[in-house]
Amino acid sequence: MVAEWPLSPATTLGSSVRAKGTFLEIRARLPAPLRKLLHIESRVLTLRLPEGVNADVQAAAAIVSKAMRDIENLPVIPREAEDILTISSGERHRWLKDGRLQSAGTRTVKLRGRARKITFHVFDPRHIEDVLDRDLVTIWREEDAATAAENRQRAAARAALKRAQKKGRDAVDKRDEEEAGSKLRGWEDFESDGLLR
Repeated sequence: MVAEWPLSPATTLGSSVRAKGTFLEIRARLPAPLRKLLHIESRVLTLRLPEGVNADVQAAAAIVSKAMRDIENLPVIPREAEDILTISSGERHRWLKDGRLQSAGTRTVKLRGRARKITFHVFDPRHIEDVLDRDLVTIWREEDAATAAENRQRAAARAALKRAQKKGRDAVDKRDEEEAGSKLRGWEDFESDGLLR
């Protein structure tokens, strides 16, 4: 082992997904031959040099130390936000759309093995921490439940009104058909011939 850097609770925000994301972000900053030397175990980053491997570990240690200085300000990606706040992706999308969950910008990445790039919103770690501390998720869920109940009541009222209107139209249509049936074309001629007597 050459060096180790513990990840603070302010960095991970209590999430193992965030810890893993932080590790991947720091590892991506290392040169390709040195990336396999960096490991994470129980929220501690360790730089290990296996026996017989000749690598510039001091340069790697310097890169990791520099990255660790501002790691607490690393934007929170969507899957980390979902894990920290224990929310579903549907809730994240809904709250992001209506402005309750505030985006800190977007990030575009090209995943290995995929031709297209993907773009997603990232979040400020202080905002996520504030949402967590004030337990806004519970409040937002209660608001969403109340809104959903109101929407269900409105939909039921609209459906009942539509059924009543249709029932009324059907009754009027039936009456019109009966009246139209009694007034056949040529009925007067038939009646004038005296065949109904």
